[in-house]
Amino acid sequence: MFSLQGYGPSILQGTLLTIELCLVSLAISMVLGIITALAKLSRVRAANLIAQAYTTIIRGIPDLVLMLLIFYGGQVFINQVGPMLGYDAYIDINPFMAGVSTIGFIFGAYMAETFRGAILAVPGGQLEAGYAYGMTRFKVFIRILMPQMVRHAIPGFGNNWLVLMKTTALVSIIGLKDMVRMAGLAAGATRMPFTFYLVVAFNYLILTSVSILILNRLNKRYSVGIIKN
Repeated sequence: MFSLQGYGPSILQGTLLTIELCLVSLAISMVLGIITALAKLSRVRAANLIAQAYTTIIRGIPDLVLMLLIFYGGQVFINQVGPMLGYDAYIDINPFMAGVSTIGFIFGAYMAETFRGAILAVPGGQLEAGYAYGMTRFKVFIRILMPQMVRHAIPGFGNNWLVLMKTTALVSIIGLKDMVRMAGLAAGATRMPFTFYLVVAFNYLILTSVSILILNRLNKRYSVGIIKN
């Protein structure tokens, strides 16, 4: 009979932490993505170069390496700089903050490319019409660019979200008690690795399936009135 040997509550707790990790990381990546996309489309050369360097570096370094660099390397760096600023106490980086910061930072680069392509897909004539009508740049962005950009961004955004969700499994290596970490502890104690990792796989499948349903609804919502060839 299928049994979790009393580890069900801990796996559930880890699953809830994973969901929280996903949502916070997504929020960070979206903010970074929009800022970077606008910077890449900006006429300001410095902003353009910084955004280009950011996306190039992130897409060229494995996620696991970045996770280890930010958590371990960042902790060493902070504790070396602290005494220089008059703070002698040891600073221990919170694994959750390190996890969401790293994942958000990584996927901010991928979201940037998605948002940049979505912005470029909006006809420039409509933006010019908004300016001609007397709208400010902010109003043009909110009323004309944003609604249409969302429709074009949903497919790429959805793909990034699904990959982001699965990437959260990496936080288990820095000690964060997500469902992968909790499953590993349970598997070690009971010698039932297949059972617990199967549960984790099933949980991820549920999360991704629900996400796909929501994304499909959003896609239909923003495609209302659009004629497809």
